Amino acid sequence: MDRRLALVTGASAGIGAAFARIFAIHGYDVALTARRAERLESLADEIRMQFGVETLTVSADLARPGAVDEVLAHLAGHGRVVDALVNNAGYGLPGRFVDTAWADQQAFLQVMVTAPCELAHKLLPGMAERRFGRIVNVASLAGLVPGAAGHTLYAASKALLVRFSQSLHLEGEADGVHVTALCPGFTTSEFHDVTGTRSIVSRMPAWMWLGADDVARQGIDAVERGEAVWVTGKVNRLIKALVKLVPDRMALRAVQKRSKNFRAQ
Repeated sequence: MDRRLALVTGASAGIGAAFARIFAIHGYDVALTARRAERLESLADEIRMQFGVETLTVSADLARPGAVDEVLAHLAGHGRVVDALVNNAGYGLPGRFVDTAWADQQAFLQVMVTAPCELAHKLLPGMAERRFGRIVNVASLAGLVPGAAGHTLYAASKALLVRFSQSLHLEGEADGVHVTALCPGFTTSEFHDVTGTRSIVSRMPAWMWLGADDVARQGIDAVERGEAVWVTGKVNRLIKALVKLVPDRMALRAVQKRSKNFRAQ
């Protein structure tokens, strides 16, 4: 195929769907993976008809070990290699750590940490060989500020993606591979509906929110520029800067005070 291929995980809605559309606008074919097959097919049809690119869909649950190999085998079966990867699949696990089942936390880590690292590890050799690659790891502002009570491993998993992306950025730049940790704040999507926190986060003022299209557009622009980490929105960049200026204990207490507005504790 003459066109490059972008693989987007968690592509059935929100930021993932926005990434898929914008890559198609840039002339990429797109491969979409998520659990909801009907949503994927609908989005694939929309993108194919609107932008005239090839679309591939793979229904997969990344919480299941072996799912990454199945996704990549499906693409290889269509004779395609991945030139751009967006590790976007993710969710929140509400409640205190001790009140959750370990099986649920284990599945969470598989989706949020293991699958993104595995996809990058298996796709990077081909990208380096072709001297072109783009990887966007959708992290979060939560990975750059102190952790909050509730959703205990969420911020930790996002912090790992930030550091992981920085290392890959340094390792891959000589081979034409750009890696970016995209760190959005509050984003208009289904995320909070799925985690059952919509009623909580609806208290946040409108100026704290960005649309999924804006977040995805900034992510693609950042990875093209070769940014190792990109925080979306002036408000979020200000929050990140302020956290660096104050003592850790003070920052932690500030997050503790505010977390009831965005975490189910």
